[in-house]
Amino acid sequence: MNPLSASSVTCMLPVKDLDRARRFYEDALGLEPLGAKPDGKFIYRCGGTELALFPRPEGTKAEHTAVSFRVENISDSVAALEKRGVRFADYDLPGLKTVEHVCVLGSEKAAWFEDPEGNILCLHEDI
Repeated sequence: MNPLSASSVTCMLPVKDLDRARRFYEDALGLEPLGAKPDGKFIYRCGGTELALFPRPEGTKAEHTAVSFRVENISDSVAALEKRGVRFADYDLPGLKTVEHVCVLGSEKAAWFEDPEGNILCLHEDI
């Protein structure tokens, strides 16, 4: 058996301003903090995964989705997060068009937003 198949996963997200990032993840996304690590990381539990914010002066340069949260109902989740101040991206590109912030991509729906640090986050619903 592959030991990685049964291991838990920690997603690492670089942040320029840890306090600002924590306010977003706790207040806007409603994640429950687990606390700080001695090395400066700040940890959240998301289902069976941990999300770790770590200070990095230059922040992120990724142009791809860093984290995608699977939700049961994407429209309800988008509406709930918008009420908490999250701003979703809208696209009108060949093969990628959002309607009310949601895009249908084959067998899933997706909606993207950024944290204040520039990390691209996503909600997705399997359909």
